[in-house]
Amino acid sequence: MDQQDNDSQIMAELALLESDAQPLDGARAVARGVARLFLRHDILVLSEVSLRNRRRADLMGIDAKGQIVIVEIKVARGDLLGDSKWTEYLDYCDRFYWAVPADFDHSPLDRPEFLPERAGLVVADAYDAEIIRPAATHSLASARRKTETLRIARRAMGRLAIANDWIDPSLHDHG
Repeated sequence: MDQQDNDSQIMAELALLESDAQPLDGARAVARGVARLFLRHDILVLSEVSLRNRRRADLMGIDAKGQIVIVEIKVARGDLLGDSKWTEYLDYCDRFYWAVPADFDHSPLDRPEFLPERAGLVVADAYDAEIIRPAATHSLASARRKTETLRIARRAMGRLAIANDWIDPSLHDHG
C-alpha cells in the first residue's frame, strides 16, 4: 500500500469515527484539528500519552523520519500561565508545539519563559489547524528516540487491540 492509499484509509477511518461522535469543543476540538494538520505533514499522533517522568502529553507523534513531536494544548489563559512544568516534555521530543484555539490570545507564548525560539505554535479548531510558528528541532539521543518510539508503537497497538475488542482494557495499561 502506498502512502496516498494509507492516508486515504486513515481519513476514511476518521470519517467513520466522526459520524458517531458528539460535537467537539475545547481541547478535543483543538486536538482533532492538529491531528488533521499533522497528517498532511506525515506526522501521526496519539492523544494523552504518559511519559516516564509522570507527565502526560496531550498529543505525541512520530513523523516519517522518526522524529518525535509533542503538542501541549491550552484552551484557557489561566491554565497556560499557571503551567510551570511544560519544559519537562522537552526531554521526550525532537519538536515541541503549543496548540490553542483560534480565538485564544496566544501573545503570552512569545514571552521568553515559553521559549519561542524552540517551541512551535499551532492554532486550531475542530476541522483544521495552521502552524503559526514552526518548532525548532532539538534532536533526541538515539537511545532515547528508540525507547520513546517503541513506547509509542506499543501504546498505539494496545489501543488498537482494545478498540477492536481483541483484549480486555482492564488487563492492559495502554497509557
